[in-house]
This record gives sequence, structure tokens and C-alpha cells, in this order.
Amino acid sequence: MKRNLSSQIRMIALCLAIATSSQLHAQQPRYRLIDMGTFGGPASGLNSGDHGSFSVSVVNNRGTLAGWAETSQADPFPTFCFTNDCYVAHALQWQAGVRTDLGALADGVSSQAIWVSGSGLVAGVSENGAIDPLLPDLPELRAVLWRNGHITDLGTLPEGGYESFANAVNGTGQVIGGALNTVPDSNSLAGPGFLPTQTRAFLWEHGAMQDLGTLGGTDALAQFINEQGQVVGWSYTGSAPNTSCPGVFPVATGSFMWDRSHGMQDLGTLGGTCTLVSGLNNNGTAVGISVNDEQIERGFVWQNGTIQDLGASLGGDFTGSEGINDHGAIAGWAFLAGNASYHAALWQQVGNITDLGVVAGDDCSFASSINAQTQIVGTSIGDGCTFDENSRGFLWESGSLYDLNTLIPPGASLHLLLALAINDRGEIAGSGLDLNGNRHTFLLVPCAVNSASGCQEVIADAAFTAPVHTVFAPGPMGSNRDSLFRHLLSRGLGPQVHGPQLTKKN
Repeated sequence: MKRNLSSQIRMIALCLAIATSSQLHAQQPRYRLIDMGTFGGPASGLNSGDHGSFSVSVVNNRGTLAGWAETSQADPFPTFCFTNDCYVAHALQWQAGVRTDLGALADGVSSQAIWVSGSGLVAGVSENGAIDPLLPDLPELRAVLWRNGHITDLGTLPEGGYESFANAVNGTGQVIGGALNTVPDSNSLAGPGFLPTQTRAFLWEHGAMQDLGTLGGTDALAQFINEQGQVVGWSYTGSAPNTSCPGVFPVATGSFMWDRSHGMQDLGTLGGTCTLVSGLNNNGTAVGISVNDEQIERGFVWQNGTIQDLGASLGGDFTGSEGINDHGAIAGWAFLAGNASYHAALWQQVGNITDLGVVAGDDCSFASSINAQTQIVGTSIGDGCTFDENSRGFLWESGSLYDLNTLIPPGASLHLLLALAINDRGEIAGSGLDLNGNRHTFLLVPCAVNSASGCQEVIADAAFTAPVHTVFAPGPMGSNRDSLFRHLLSRGLGPQVHGPQLTKKN
């Protein structure tokens, strides 16, 4: 009798364990993997936000994704290749299951989509086939806007110049970014020591490009625009040397908020000469980092004219903010005690920090994007916090952190390396490695746990369409590039003084 009772108890316990395990498994999210493939070359990619220095919009709430893919054509400008592989690349759009080559401003040259608005407008850059007269052998680069698949050259500043590049666009078609004028400047903000003239922040609308001014220095660069038309970016504040992040910018650098009512406002500083905005929501709240003269880097939030340290820590000295949603929740990273490793972090409000953790076995992580549901994506990094081919994108929701590679069907074509953006539908855009080690853009679409067909992988190569006919807007011709400029195009200006460093192993 006792033996039978004992067996029954063990059986009940086993059943409960199986039921609990099944319940936990059922609660784990699942995704369909869409591999964006290429246009014939080895790789495709997205605006990476400099791997965690910015939150970027590369997939909107309609599921439209914007990036780029390499063709099989060799780059016609081998001295200053547009991509690391030296192939011509074209802007890519994925919408309603169809992948489109968005083309470029001229045949045989490269383009890149940087940002997609909520309404589906795509901003980016394109070569135009000309060579910059101020920089021998350097192909000119132009800010461009794609509307319904047609490309518009946004030109350069009215006072002249040969370069422009778009960083963001809102739903009404206002585009912001940077453009070079013809005033000599060895400290040009877009490429100190490389570009020969001043960088100026611009706003483009209704066919015209406007210089937004500066905070008192020679240069400025617009980084983000919201649906209200508020613009934030960086500016030199004078001619004084940069004592806080001199390895990033040689001149004291601040951040600004611009709107039509108030013009350009200085966001202020937490001390020091290096304040750099990294995100903006539709309520006009900005986030970023501020570095003091001891080179202590702290995340900040700016709202209603006041800058505040995000507060709290995970034991270390350094914090940073990457993205903010319209509810004011902020995702970023913070160092642990000893300042040797860092974890992705969430601030629901100033002084209230949550450690998001790492994928089991890893040392470091950082957040890249946060949506309205406070789902956060980012990247978890292993041995010694050195980014390599074993790093993996993650999703954090409701207190749990998941390796994205465990949320897709086994045997997938890609290792999901970087998670860069998440929209309000929970769709995740990022970068993965194929079986040959080439970078490919991916999109993850939530699917039902028990839906075999709904979770099957899609490889977009079989569905891509030819470039649409290009349309040119009237205006001057001009633009720019190099490995430094190529880095800039993926938000390479993002300074990481003490923050998450991504150094790829050779």
C-alpha cells in the first residue's frame, strides 16, 4: 500500500513538472525568420546605430524595413569603397512580403537606406557618380529621400558644398542630417581631420535645405527628428578644446534641440565638454550621454529645458542611454562593479534602474531599442566583452531575457548576431551571419508557438524586384565618402568613450 502511494506521488510530481515545463515553453515567444538575402553580392545590412550608440528606426510599425544589400558589381571607386567588400550596394526595402531594390542616383553607384518613418518614407544616401573636387578620388555622396520607391536628391546647402547625408525622416517628409559647406575646417564635425570643410545641421522640407545653425561653434549635425518636427543633434559650442572626449571630437561639443518656435536650444551638460544626444521621442524628451573631465560617462534625460543624470547604477561608474519610447522608458547599459563589464539596463524613471542581464554564459550586453510595450532588444557578448561571431541578439520582455537564436526554428540559415530595432508589433530587425560568415539583414515576425507553417523561415532572394525608375529633384549636384565616411553612414560618429565597445576579432 505504501509502495503504491509512493509511486502515485512520484507520478503526480512528474506530471506537474512536465506540465510546468510545457507551460513555460508555451509562454516563450516564437518568431518567423525572414532572411533579406542580397542583390547578388555577399552581404546586406542595416543602419546599426554604431552597434549600440543610437536607437535607430529601420523597421516601422507597419512592418516596413529599410537597409541595403550588395550587388555582384565591383565598386567603381576602389580607393574609397562604399562597403567593406568593395561591391556596389543598393538601398533595400521590405514591405508586405516584397523586397525591392530602391536603386541609386546614377547607374553603377551605391546607395544606403538609413531610416524609415512611420508613414513609410525612407531617408538615406546615394553616390551620384561625380568626384568631390575638394577631395581627390572621393565619390560625392548625397542625402536622398525615397517616396513610394522613387528617389529624390535633396541637394546641398544654398551657400554651396559638395556633400550631404540624411540621418532621419518623419512621417510628413521632413528630413534631417548633415551637409558640408565650402568654409575650410580641419575639425569638420562629420569627419575631424578628414573632411576639409564645415559640417552643418540641416532640415529639408518642401524641396529646400535649411541650415539650422550652431551652439556658437563652427559645426553642427542633426541626428533625430520626431513627428512634431523637433530636431536634436550635436554642435561645437565654441573653439575651446574638448577636455572630456578629445579622442572623439577635438572641440568642445554639446547637444541641441531645435524647433520653429524656439530655434536652437543647448541641452546643457552634466559637467565637462562632451554631451551627445542619442535618442528622441515624440513628446520632445531626449536622451544621451554626458562625459565630464574625469571622463566619467553618464546617461542623461532632457525634458522641458532640464537635463538630468539618469541616476542609479549597477555598481560601476558609467551608464549610457540608447533609446526612449513615448512613455518615457529608457533603454541603455550600465557598468558593473569594477567597470570591467556592462549589462543592458532599463530606466522606467530617473533613479529606477533594472539590470536586464545577459544570455547565460556571456559577460556583457547592451540594449539597442525599446518599443511602446517595453520590449527591449540588444546584443549579448561573450568572452571578455569582445564582440565576435558568437555574440547573439536578445529580446527582453516581462523580466525575461531570451537569446533570439532559441526563438526561431532549428536549422535556420542565419546566426542572429545583432538585434538593432523593435517596432510596436514586436517585429525585430537585425544582422546575422550566414553559413559562410557573411552579414545578412533579418526581420523576425512573431508567430504562434504551435504554428509550424507560420514560423517557417523565409529567404527573400527569390522575391526581389528590379530597381524602380529614379526621379531627380532640381538642385546642385554633390556628396562624399571613405572607410571613415562608411562608418559614419552607420552612425559611426557614436562616441563610446567608456561605453560598450564592439571590436571584431580577426
